[in-house]
Amino acid sequence: MSKQEGDKCPRKRTDALQDLNISSPVIASFKVFQQELDTKHDKYERLVKISRDVTIESKRTIFLLHRVTSVPDPDDILKEADEKLDGVRQKIGLIAEELRGEDIHQFHRAFTPGIQEYVEAASFQHYIRHRTLISLEEINARLVFMKKEKEDPKGSAEGAPPVAAAQQQVLTFQVTPSDYLLGVADLTGELMRMCISSVGNGDIDTPFQLSQFLRQIHDGFAYIGNTGPYEVSKKLHTLRQSLGKVEDACYALRVRGSEIPKHMLADVFSSRVAMIDHDEGVA
Repeated sequence: MSKQEGDKCPRKRTDALQDLNISSPVIASFKVFQQELDTKHDKYERLVKISRDVTIESKRTIFLLHRVTSVPDPDDILKEADEKLDGVRQKIGLIAEELRGEDIHQFHRAFTPGIQEYVEAASFQHYIRHRTLISLEEINARLVFMKKEKEDPKGSAEGAPPVAAAQQQVLTFQVTPSDYLLGVADLTGELMRMCISSVGNGDIDTPFQLSQFLRQIHDGFAYIGNTGPYEVSKKLHTLRQSLGKVEDACYALRVRGSEIPKHMLADVFSSRVAMIDHDEGVA
C-alpha cells in the first residue's frame, strides 16, 4: 500500500465513525455491555485489594501465633490473635458485601489467596488451642455478618418526624472446599516450624503430637488423591516434606534425645532439616 493510500485510511475510519447511528439498537446494546464489563472489572479490582489486606493481616496473625512456644503465658498471645482474626473477618465481610447478588465463581480468583491465608491462620490458632483440626463448617459459622441498611428519611405520616427504618441484613460468606483444603495444606508448613521452635525451647512432647497430627492430615489428603482440585495435588508434595521433617526430628529425639542437651536439640534438628532440604534440592 502506497503512502497516499495509507494516509487516506484514518480519514475513512473517521468518516465511518461519523456515519454511525448513535441511536442504533446495536450501538445501545454495546454501550450496555461496556458498562457491565467496566462494573465487573472495577469490582474485581476491589476484591483483589481486599484479598491482599486479608492476606497481610492473616500472615501477621500467624507470625504472632508462633510466639506461643517462647512465652510463659500463651493466653495473652491467643487473645491478641483473636482480635487480629476478628479484624480479618471484618475485611472478609467486605468481600461478602461485594459478592451480594453476584456469581461467586466469576470473582473467585480475585479473593482466593486471602481466603486460603485466613483458613491457614484460623486453623493454626485452633490447633494451638484445641490440638484438633478446625472443620469447614466451623470456619463458615464465623463468617456471618450483620449489615445495617440506610435509614429512611421519610416520615411515617404527614407532619410526623422521620422514622429510622434501619434494618440489619444478614450477610454470609461461604469458604469453598478447595480453599479450605489449600489452607489446611499450607498449615502443615507452620506446624513444622512450630515443631522446630518447640524443640528449641526444650519441649520434646509437642513434636510427637505434631507428627501424629500431620500423619492424619496426610492420610486424609492421600485419600482424596487425584479426585480433588488440581492445586491440592500440587501441595501434597510440600505436605509430605513437612511430615518427613517432623518425623525425622522425632526419630532424632527418640534415638539421641537422652544424650543431647536440651539447649542443643534445636541446633541438631535444624541441621538435619537443612540436610534434608539440600538432598531434595540436589535430587
